Amino acid sequence: MNKLKQRWGISSNYQLTMILLVFAITGSASAWLSKPLCFWLGITNESLGFWFTPVRLLLIFPLYQIALVAIGFLFGQFEFFWAFEKRLLKNQGFGFLFKKK
Repeated sequence: MNKLKQRWGISSNYQLTMILLVFAITGSASAWLSKPLCFWLGITNESLGFWFTPVRLLLIFPLYQIALVAIGFLFGQFEFFWAFEKRLLKNQGFGFLFKKK
């Protein structure tokens, strides 16, 4: 755990516990919320067949990114997760969203 704390730049076990808890809650919540979102958008297994799962996974990704920052905020870890999101999006080619002025 010390390597993880060092890599993430955190010092306390409490903060590490909160961060891991946020990751766990966000993963479960985004998967759970994707079902009603698909229903609301009219995306069903019957209508898409094989493509239902890939489409649902594509919906989960942005939902997860938003939920991660929101749930991180609720657990008092907004700064960590906002920096985490910026790094993640820059690595995926969305760095133009965070250009320095």
